[in-house]
Amino acid sequence: MPETGTPDTGHRPESGLRAQLRGQRIPLLIIAAIALLVIGFGAGVLFAPDRSGGPEPGPVDIGFAQDMSAHHTQAVEMSGIALLGSADPAVQRLAYDILTTQQSQIGRMQGWLQMWGAPARGTDGYMGWMHDTGHGDDQHSGGHDHGSGALAAMPGMASTGDIQRLRDARGTDLDVLFLQLMLRHHQGGVPMLEYGAEHAATGEIGILAGQMLAAQQGEAQLITDMLAARGSRPLPLN
Repeated sequence: MPETGTPDTGHRPESGLRAQLRGQRIPLLIIAAIALLVIGFGAGVLFAPDRSGGPEPGPVDIGFAQDMSAHHTQAVEMSGIALLGSADPAVQRLAYDILTTQQSQIGRMQGWLQMWGAPARGTDGYMGWMHDTGHGDDQHSGGHDHGSGALAAMPGMASTGDIQRLRDARGTDLDVLFLQLMLRHHQGGVPMLEYGAEHAATGEIGILAGQMLAAQQGEAQLITDMLAARGSRPLPLN
């Protein structure tokens, strides 16, 4: 005769523990992200070179810092989702690296913008400072041109629906979607990085854009290999 009151030894207690640990990681991740932003901001302010006698920041410097801050913000958001939701160590490492690096870079760029007396964000669309690149046409803007080369959205950015699908995904589906969205995100940022590295008036932006370009090209190749290993393909560029 079976015993009564036997505890349930299924997977529900483990799932509950994982949910509890996940809940504890969320505020820690938020605290860490804020700390990185503050540290990056402080570094941007404290270690910026003396401008006396040197070139003043121009439209490229200001526009790059504004737009790349917004671009990085979405990468940080997607990386946070993957870091909390993935069980794949390789995906977790990639998400952690992107989150920590780009959050710190946001802080640096925002520190420079404050020192230059410029707004944290542009108000007339994106990438208008790339006036000589031809990236303000309908091929990249989806027909949403703001005039003067400015775009309503930057190439490679995930839509609100994309972000929600990433939040809802689980397991391998989450890993693959994160890799696909992040690869497209990196690819979309390449024109800004190349233009900033070549045309910035200040050493701060010129050097940082070059460093970002090299790092993201390396990450893009890594992500491409990770997708292939999981039997998946990159998303088409938007």
